[in-house]
Amino acid sequence: MRWSLFDEIIQMSVETLRANKMRSALTVLGIVIGITSIVGMTALIRGFDQSLRDSIQSLGPDTITVAKFSGISMAGGADFQDLLMRPNMTPEDGDAIERDAPSIAMVDVTLGAGGQPTMARVYYRNLQSKQINVFGTTERWPSVTRVPIEVGRFFTSGELQRRRKVVVLGQTPAQALFAAEDPIGKTVRVGLEEYEVIGVVAPRPSPGGFNLGVDDFVVIPQTTYQKQFGIRAFSVGRGEMRSIIISAVPREGVPREVALREVEEVMRIRHGLRLDQPNDFDLVTQDAVLELWDQISQATFLALVVISSIALMVGGIGVMSIMTITVTERTREIGVRKALGARRVEILWQFLLEAVFLTSAGGVLGILCGSGLGLGVHLATGFPVSLPWWSFAIGIGFSAGIGVFFGMVPAVRASRLDPIEALRYE
Repeated sequence: MRWSLFDEIIQMSVETLRANKMRSALTVLGIVIGITSIVGMTALIRGFDQSLRDSIQSLGPDTITVAKFSGISMAGGADFQDLLMRPNMTPEDGDAIERDAPSIAMVDVTLGAGGQPTMARVYYRNLQSKQINVFGTTERWPSVTRVPIEVGRFFTSGELQRRRKVVVLGQTPAQALFAAEDPIGKTVRVGLEEYEVIGVVAPRPSPGGFNLGVDDFVVIPQTTYQKQFGIRAFSVGRGEMRSIIISAVPREGVPREVALREVEEVMRIRHGLRLDQPNDFDLVTQDAVLELWDQISQATFLALVVISSIALMVGGIGVMSIMTITVTERTREIGVRKALGARRVEILWQFLLEAVFLTSAGGVLGILCGSGLGLGVHLATGFPVSLPWWSFAIGIGFSAGIGVFFGMVPAVRASRLDPIEALRYE
């Protein structure tokens, strides 16, 4: 090819597209929709992904959670009935871990958290909260969860042992019941029992900045919880769903792998498992949760790409159809150019570049629309967004690639036209 004519070919391609604005716009509509989907959803997924990671990491990178089962087992394909037949956790399991695992600094047993949470309304005078979680914990709960107390204090071990009716409110019931006054010392009703408010927990990190219910709870002493809600916390209860989880924090400087191994050994001994039997409990860490989320986010992104590719394929077929029609309409023009000395490769490049310019323009519009969609959602709802440069590169690359792939057939057809027959075409 005579590269000195490359500039001329580009100008001719651009002029042709400008002369057929409506046709060009309708042709690239599928490209615009596909690229908008990729860029917009990538912005939302990446933003939520980073926010969720920050929320998980803020809860303590070394905390080990022991549960009857978790999303990790279910994601691994375990049968739900088999998981349900596992023994429930008990407060004695927590005592055994703290006693027999030298690498563990502190343990908290939380009742009412997990698979089947305990729900109740909180009442104050003529006000009431929505249905929220009721947790029964030990005095170590703030240290294990690393959530500070914003107002007041947490209950003590003495109050735990004496079954004192004291409660620490999450942000949701505190705002619903005490928006304009100090809640400390006030008496509220949790379900059917009255409690004295002694503290309010600071806001907990919420993925994406949304109100996903992370502050919808109250915390009462574990002993009081057992008395009010009648939970049989000290029986393993196979085959029934019981919401008990154990949280263990390793000593400073102890590798988490060592702590995990010790906790696993203690639990296997307590459950009487043989060497060839798998664990009948789950050990959950921050890394395990992040790994599970990685699988979910990757599957979501893959599904997004597949769905968007359908729109891109439709747009590509539209480009091929329009370019084929364009070749037919400009048959005499092609004949004249060939008669004046234009070579096949120059004709091919002209029509191929028209297709690439067409789809690339759609890609740019799609990037702008997708970015605007992400930013609009962020401004309207506060949903976090992230606009990585590679999402723009993918958008441009996909759109240009569609132009090359679907524009090749009509371009080759144009380049192979016989100049004599083309000049005779009516």
